[in-house]
Amino acid sequence: MKLSRGITSPWVIAIAASAAVMTAATACGSDSSDSASTTSSAALPSDAFPGKAATGAPVRIGLINNEGGQAISQPENREAAEAATKYANENLGGIAGRPIELVVCKEQEDPVSARNCANQMVEQKVSAVVVTSTGLGNIMAPIITAAGIPYATALAGSQAETSSDNAYVWTAGSSTSQVMANYAKKEGMKSVVAYSIDSPAATGSLEMIGAPAFKAAGIDFKVIPIPYGSPDATPQVSSGLDANPDGVIVYGESTVCTSVLKSLKTLGSSATIMTPQACAAQDVVDGVGAGNLEGLKVFSNADTTSDDPESALFRAVMQKYAPNTSTAGYAVAGYQGVLGLVRATSGLTGEVNPASVGGAIQQAQRVVLPAGDGITFTCDGNQVPGMKSVCGNELIVLTMKDGKLTDPSTVALSA
Repeated sequence: MKLSRGITSPWVIAIAASAAVMTAATACGSDSSDSASTTSSAALPSDAFPGKAATGAPVRIGLINNEGGQAISQPENREAAEAATKYANENLGGIAGRPIELVVCKEQEDPVSARNCANQMVEQKVSAVVVTSTGLGNIMAPIITAAGIPYATALAGSQAETSSDNAYVWTAGSSTSQVMANYAKKEGMKSVVAYSIDSPAATGSLEMIGAPAFKAAGIDFKVIPIPYGSPDATPQVSSGLDANPDGVIVYGESTVCTSVLKSLKTLGSSATIMTPQACAAQDVVDGVGAGNLEGLKVFSNADTTSDDPESALFRAVMQKYAPNTSTAGYAVAGYQGVLGLVRATSGLTGEVNPASVGGAIQQAQRVVLPAGDGITFTCDGNQVPGMKSVCGNELIVLTMKDGKLTDPSTVALSA
């Protein structure tokens, strides 16, 4: 399963890498074009590029990206992280007024390369590490945090990332099914069926995290596994519709997404469909037909297509600093990771080292999430019960209209 420059998600990465914890959130991008979107000058803040250049000795920040592997390679994550770094150095004074120097390690989503990259960050004595997305956080996070180095990521795919001291996760992407439960409750749903790719990482997460959340919301919940690569999921989908659910969840790679969504329409289901971004990828839209996806609810950690100022800023930064990198895929994860760190450390002055960076992150309050449609994060350990490293408790819900994702709104985790 080669994933390159397409829309993917940490939970797909976790499945491919046999990780223990699934993360269901993905980056949001509905434009199928491979070029950066044109940014509306009306949406872009007037002070978006203030020209406050960083000076002095550079601050070394590690960047670990899943790149070059046989199964998974997402160079666009790194390219977006590099764009965010250039933007911060030229306009935001870098970190503590000093320019950021990225120390890049390309890990190939295998245990050996993941361990090597984590050890390299320790050997290089970086002040913090940004990880774009990975299914191997359980290997890397303990090595990095044990060395006293802050581990930062926009999305988490492992328990070590969500519960370790000195680990910081900007968004609630590791708890998508909990957010879906809260959304279903607000919409008055009484029953929900989840059609999930038949992987222990995916179905296990739904059973361990999603099921309790839906139960707490007073909603009947059932998980039906779909074999990987199934071209026709009609029998499984039909069995789930016997209970006439108010809502359905679809988790999977593009083939599973396409077959389940086609079957739902063929069988005439009127249930509200909820999904992470993987099931709204362009190949899925083309395979199912845009008209058959009208009203699809997509849960994401980012908004990259609307006129929201943060969304417009993302496109403008990418257009200026990485014009050949698609904004329609998962690149926003790298952008969020780096710019989130810059914003979380905006109050840092004086010496820059792992301790001072970690202290600044912990002290920052209501940091604006890059490309987050107004979502903020606070890394005080109290945002998500049981996940002390998760700094945000909201995700973005977008609605599919005419094959495009529109109308972003925010939904919080269930209690």
